[in-house]
Amino acid sequence: MTVDADPTTTQAERAVARPQVIRRPRGGMFAALVERNYRIYVAGSFVSNIGTWMQRVAQDWLVLELSGGSALAVGITTGLQFLPMLLLSPYAGVIADRFNKRQILKITQSWLALWAAVLGVLAITGVATTEQVYVIAFAFGLGTAFDNPARQSFVSEVAGLDHLPNAIGLNSATFHAARIVGPAVAGLVIAQVGSGWAILSNAVSYLAFIIALVIIDGRLLHPAPRSPRAKRQLREGLAYVHRRTDILLVMCVMFFVGTFGLNFQMTTALMAQQQFHLNAEAYGILGTLLAVGSLAGALIAARRRSRPRPQFVVGMAVAFGLVEIATGLAPSYQAYGAALPIMGFVTLLTMTAGNASIQLGVDPRLRGRVMALYIMLLMGGTPIGAPILGWLGEAMGPRWTLIGGGAVTVLGVLASVLMLRGRLRSGES
Repeated sequence: MTVDADPTTTQAERAVARPQVIRRPRGGMFAALVERNYRIYVAGSFVSNIGTWMQRVAQDWLVLELSGGSALAVGITTGLQFLPMLLLSPYAGVIADRFNKRQILKITQSWLALWAAVLGVLAITGVATTEQVYVIAFAFGLGTAFDNPARQSFVSEVAGLDHLPNAIGLNSATFHAARIVGPAVAGLVIAQVGSGWAILSNAVSYLAFIIALVIIDGRLLHPAPRSPRAKRQLREGLAYVHRRTDILLVMCVMFFVGTFGLNFQMTTALMAQQQFHLNAEAYGILGTLLAVGSLAGALIAARRRSRPRPQFVVGMAVAFGLVEIATGLAPSYQAYGAALPIMGFVTLLTMTAGNASIQLGVDPRLRGRVMALYIMLLMGGTPIGAPILGWLGEAMGPRWTLIGGGAVTVLGVLASVLMLRGRLRSGES
């Protein structure tokens, strides 16, 4: 059985939908780095991502301190930060397809730097409250909602189509290399001078990515055709995804992964503080262990030459859920730490497979809108999943945030396959 085409698609769409073997330029695992613009982009992104991971660790720890260790408060903060993606991502995708992505990113990155600075100063001066963190998390999410579709679709412009599979893997590799450095540094900074300085470091780190956007050579970009101003552009993107059963299946699968499985910052904070009764430094070490496995998975994914088949995405998502359940059952801090690299490895193979399956299978004219819908489902479900898992952690204990999240992920993935079973069969060739 194949799910690479749907009988209702056009001939052109079917051509895009088939697994494509992209011509592999020289350079192997680092092929995309031959592009000057991509080298600049990925360097600026790496520095910025270190700051991002520092803030993620510090923000969760700050909320735990301000709320007296409330898992629900951490879940609400996470949910508010991702809520704008659920509400605004489709419209942000239309904007990404219509306007200059580079200019959009300059605006969104400046917005994110501003709010990171505000939160950092509030924490440093000792006047921060849980409610203020809620408001700033929502403001941060507003910027991220417009930043993500533009950034995801801009990768093809700095790397080019031939290098896109490799660039997707390298982006994940640098993101999770930063994840190795960021949490460990954040743990040390929090222990020595407090959460505020770690958050303020993120505000400064955004400058690296903004500078990279400024010095990128516009003459060397590979711009996708922009969509003209027209009515029903959002509806066009939705209709396209609905026709493409292969893309729809991947999006449904990744919704359950993102909504119930990808809450590691919250769950790891709870496990470190409440299950194992350890400090911020131990929490930072756990984040680094998770990132080691993530980096390994991303580097393997960077060798990918073709579009991952939807069946592979489904299989990886089920494996992800099962490993998450096993991680939640770890009886000690040492066992939990040993399981996290495996968790990170499986997570990254799942994430990069889903991302590459969408990016390499979509019509370039609609890439911004489709990626926005993908991000909305992958990350926009967090406002639903995070508070539920936070409540579960308070009611039954921290480890149940992992056990429950993994179980719902597996069940949701299997339900997605069953729901689309009829359309998958009609697409047999």
